[in-house]
Amino acid sequence: MRKILTLGFLSVFTTLVFAQWPGFGKVEYKTMPSKILNEEREYSIYLPPNYETNTDKQYPVLYLLHGGGGSHKDWPGRGHVGDVANQLIASNEAVEMIIVCPEAGKTFMNYFNNPDWRYEDYFFEELIPHIEATYRAKTDKANRAVAGLSMGGGGTIVYAAHHPDKFCAAYAMSSYVYRHDNLFWIDFNDPVQKKIHQLVEDNNCVKLIQNADQSSVDAMKTVDWFVDCGDDDFTFKANLEFAMAMNEAKIPMQFRVRDGGHTWEYWHSALYIALPFVSNVFRQ
Repeated sequence: MRKILTLGFLSVFTTLVFAQWPGFGKVEYKTMPSKILNEEREYSIYLPPNYETNTDKQYPVLYLLHGGGGSHKDWPGRGHVGDVANQLIASNEAVEMIIVCPEAGKTFMNYFNNPDWRYEDYFFEELIPHIEATYRAKTDKANRAVAGLSMGGGGTIVYAAHHPDKFCAAYAMSSYVYRHDNLFWIDFNDPVQKKIHQLVEDNNCVKLIQNADQSSVDAMKTVDWFVDCGDDDFTFKANLEFAMAMNEAKIPMQFRVRDGGHTWEYWHSALYIALPFVSNVFRQ
């Protein structure tokens, strides 16, 4: 009898615990048409815990960019962004937000415009409007942020600098801010790779700040900036140069150097800083 009562108690207790357990956000994999790029484009999207139940609520949006050679599945799969977001939201260290991970690879890996690959135009003229029309996303600058790693970190800087009216915050990780010609894993004789890295150099983030006029600098000051780079990262010197250029231009920013290299271990850990950072800006 005692055993039966104990099992019955445990059953009721377990039911009550899980009935009160908060819901979890989820990651979905989607596609959308692009007239600008003339093809279907993929993206991953994280929808926060109460998205399906609180149908009257709108949410801020973080656009989270992958690195060179990566895909829209990297942040959910290798960075575990859904798990990190669920944990931080449950502990109130992050606000409930939508996180969009666009696909910038496959056909041609680059976030920047060129005559036959207008990806930046696609991002602002098609992707953002699609997200805001399809999901319950807040649509103002105060509720839109951008972040990314490596080439996506460079994309983060360029997008926030080119479109400071669109973002309240920018978090750049291990940013590939200009072309590095000594990367042994890149065949710079390959025409595609040569073109990709020339586009990076054409959008050199250090020169972008150094050559900005005063009105552009003033506009960039309306964005909350955070640059994060490991002390063993091959981009470390370039990120220091970018931070110095921002300092010379008197554009406020947070700059963090942590132990680590150009690795997923580092970028996964960066999410525990990035999501609370953008959340604090959203809360303002």
